[in-house]
Amino acid sequence: MVVKQAKSPTAHTLLEVMVATVVLAIAAVGALGYQYHAARQARVARAQIIATRTGQLLLEDWKSTGGSDDYDPTTLGLGFSSISIPQFFTEGQGKGSGAPLHSEAYAITIDGVPMQIVLRWEDIDTDEIAEMTLRQLAVVAKFDEALGQSGSLAVYDPAILLTSYVRLDASDG
Repeated sequence: MVVKQAKSPTAHTLLEVMVATVVLAIAAVGALGYQYHAARQARVARAQIIATRTGQLLLEDWKSTGGSDDYDPTTLGLGFSSISIPQFFTEGQGKGSGAPLHSEAYAITIDGVPMQIVLRWEDIDTDEIAEMTLRQLAVVAKFDEALGQSGSLAVYDPAILLTSYVRLDASDG
């Protein structure tokens, strides 16, 4: 007669423990990767928002002067400083049109985001009869590559281009 003994609960084998550990490790790495990319995208978005708002401020202020050739952001008292135009603005990126205002760029750091800005203008059309000139104003804001020490911004074009138009006879310009 064969007597069956009652089985007692057995412990997990080493193989089962290793498989469970690998599954948990893969899930943890996936979650950390997602968090890293989300934080990086948030950093890029923040820099783009700051650059866009700064460019918009300059464009609207410049427009309020009628697109004047004498416009100078350093007189605003906001921390803009005049610098020579960096090479990346002149490498034929097609950013902005016309000649740079005063043949110089402007630098500012806002909330830890260093930016360099070039103001460009070009007279688009002139109506001799009405004595009006339409001028295109462009602000090219490039936030510094120092944001991506590990090259995280190399994928993005860290330049913001804002364009507007003004009639030179419409205000002080």
